[in-house]
Amino acid sequence: MRYCADLPADPAIRRILIIKWSAMGDVILATALFEDIAQAFPGREIHLNTLPAWQRLFAEDRRFQKVFAVDLRHPRQQFAASLEWLKQVRQQHYDLVIDLQCNDRSRLLLGLLGLTGDQIPYRLGNRQQFPYNIAPTELPQPAHTIDRSRAALQAGNISATTPRPVLHIPDAHRARAQELLAAHGLTPGQFAIFLPGCNANGYLKRWGAARYAVLANQLHQEGLERIVLIGGPDEIEECQDIAQACGPWLVNLCGQTAIFDIPPLCEPAHFIVTNDTGTAHLAAATSTPMLVLCGPTDPRRVKPLGDNVVTLQADLPCINCYRKTCSHHSCMALLTPSRVLQRLRKFT
Repeated sequence: MRYCADLPADPAIRRILIIKWSAMGDVILATALFEDIAQAFPGREIHLNTLPAWQRLFAEDRRFQKVFAVDLRHPRQQFAASLEWLKQVRQQHYDLVIDLQCNDRSRLLLGLLGLTGDQIPYRLGNRQQFPYNIAPTELPQPAHTIDRSRAALQAGNISATTPRPVLHIPDAHRARAQELLAAHGLTPGQFAIFLPGCNANGYLKRWGAARYAVLANQLHQEGLERIVLIGGPDEIEECQDIAQACGPWLVNLCGQTAIFDIPPLCEPAHFIVTNDTGTAHLAAATSTPMLVLCGPTDPRRVKPLGDNVVTLQADLPCINCYRKTCSHHSCMALLTPSRVLQRLRKFT
């Protein structure tokens, strides 16, 4: 079986399906690949299949003629959801499917399509195995999600060079960001953004409110006008703790921003400091310098996309453990505020 082809040169490819389900950070990372695919197939019809939670991210995305979501993660309706997925995909008669999820479920569903008589001519994935017939010979190691996917696209002669996520921000959210900037006196280049939280289940990825507060105070003492906190419902308490340890110059926007408000808020910032969190990938859609503080997760795998993004991690035997509990949390404790500040000075 051949595993490579010049897909953009094939005029028979008229309708394309891209599969990318989760998680939020990975979906946003994949928007750079969406841009590569759209540029490789001008004039073709491109559809996106994602999960319901992320469908709204692409409501005004002109790269896609159709965006559909099936709740394949529902614990009690997985069989019915799989049947619905098969039905919707079969109806579209795709010429090419690009599987950017590449997990057991996506392979199973694509395999079932073929076994039930709907054989999509080209099926691109990251492994040379059924159900794919376009795939790379080998994958880069350590395998960052974006590098694996780029290797897969290159097997189909799809150039994968877009340097950072590409999101289509609705005008209403750009206007909302401008309102927030004006309301809080945020001058371009004179404020920093902190993304101090993450999903509550991954709390070991948090640097900690006390350390963020010390860093914020040090930055303000050195002349930075404002520090802005951004986060979601899981991070409200964390942000409140930081705000209470700082002065009125700190702006706490936690819980006050929609997803699409965040990139235009980050664009004029001097820099961004963040944990390994999905919101960091969203902020990486801008060219603003970003420092990601990594502890139990491997920066070679979780780093947001972009040459403006750098990571900082302690040198310990237990780094990249991916544990959910830890008695000492040394990987974050060794990233002192002074060490982080020293690294941030390289941005100026």
